Amino acid sequence: MFEISKIKDKIIEEIPKIDTLVNTGRVTKVIGLVLESEGPKAKIGEICHLVNKNGKVISTSEIVGFRNNQILSMVLGDLIEIEPGTKIVATGETLKIKVGDALLGRVLDGLGNPIDGKGEIQSSKKRSVYASPPSPLQRQRITTPVATGIKAIDGLLTLGKGQRIGIFSGSGVGKSTLLGMIARKTSADINVIALIGERGREVREFLEKDLGEEGLNRSVVVVATSDAPSLVRVKAALVATTIAEYFRDQGLDVMLMMDSSTRLAMAQREIGLTIG
Repeated sequence: MFEISKIKDKIIEEIPKIDTLVNTGRVTKVIGLVLESEGPKAKIGEICHLVNKNGKVISTSEIVGFRNNQILSMVLGDLIEIEPGTKIVATGETLKIKVGDALLGRVLDGLGNPIDGKGEIQSSKKRSVYASPPSPLQRQRITTPVATGIKAIDGLLTLGKGQRIGIFSGSGVGKSTLLGMIARKTSADINVIALIGERGREVREFLEKDLGEEGLNRSVVVVATSDAPSLVRVKAALVATTIAEYFRDQGLDVMLMMDSSTRLAMAQREIGLTIG
C-alpha cells in the first residue's frame, strides 16, 4: 500500500510537467525552401518541427512570414520526406545555442551544432541568437588599440577595440590567409570566426593550413558552406555574433571575423526574393 501511495505521489508531481497542448498545422504547399501551411499559430522567428506520419521529426523550419491566412516558413534542413499534410509543430521558442568555455577549439554549423566529430558541446548554458543592439550612448568610445600581430596593420593602420573594419580585395589574393594570421597572433583573448558561403573544400584548408592548431585552440569557428540553405547561412552570422557577445560579457576581448559579409548579403537577398 505504501508503494502504491509513493508511486501515486510521483505521478502527481510529474503531471504539471506534461505538455498537454501542442500547437500544430499542416503543410499545404512547398516552393523552393519555403513552406506554406495552415497553422500553427506562431510568431516570426519561431522554430517549428516537421513531423511525418510515424511521429518522427524529419526537419526543422523557422517562421518567416504570413500570407492570406497561411503561415510561411523556411526549412533549416532537408526537404526530403515532406509531403502535403505533413504536420508542422511549433516549439514556442526562437533559435537558441549552447554557449560556454566548452566552445573553444570547436567547429560548429550555421545552427550552432558541432560538426568536428568531437561530440556534443558540454554546456548547460543557452542563449538566443536574437538580441537587441545596445543604445548608441551606451557604446564605449574607441580609445584602446588592439594588436593584430601584422606589422603593416599595427604600424600604419592601427585598429582599436570595438572597431569594425572590412578587408576588400579580389579572389585569391590572400584574405583567408590574412584572417588566419590575425587569429593566431592577435592580442584578443578569443577569436570567433564565421565562414559563410565558402566552398566545402576551402573550409578544411582554412582550418588546417591558415588557422592551424595554434589558432583553433583559442577560436570558435562557425561554418555555413555555399550548399547550405540561405536561411542557415544568415543564421551562421547570428550564431557567431551571439558566441562573441557571450565571451564579451565574461569580460574577455573577442575578435569577431566573418568571411564573407558579401555572401551573407547574398543569402539575405535570396530569402527576400523567395518569400516575395
